[in-house]
Amino acid sequence: MKHQKLHDLAKFAAGLVLADFICGWWMSTSNLLPQNFLGATITSSMILPWMIFDAALFIILVHYGWHIGRTPTLRTRTYFAFVGTIMGIVALAHLVRLFSSAEVNIAGWIVPLWLSWIGVAVAAYLSYMSFRLAVSMKK
Repeated sequence: MKHQKLHDLAKFAAGLVLADFICGWWMSTSNLLPQNFLGATITSSMILPWMIFDAALFIILVHYGWHIGRTPTLRTRTYFAFVGTIMGIVALAHLVRLFSSAEVNIAGWIVPLWLSWIGVAVAAYLSYMSFRLAVSMKK
């Protein structure tokens, strides 16, 4: 294998990241927070981002370390159809927010309702263009 040492290093790092994830989960469920570690204070509000980051990093390391298949080449047509679907869902979510007048709070900032009109326009346009490109491509 061409990069065997890198694959082995990724396997080792995956184990460390898994251990870090388990420690974070254990600390949050055992009511051990806040904790001071190497001069940094770990609070309960840090646990969710910590665990999301660890989970994403673990998936990447396992994929590379154990060489789980090759990354498939995605056909451009399929990619455009997928992006069009995602953008359509985002536009629909903005429309639902507009008609239900739901509040969105991001880190203490209440997102104004008029921002969803821009979100609908941009997401709907991207969805339309993605589907248009997917249909216009040759099979």
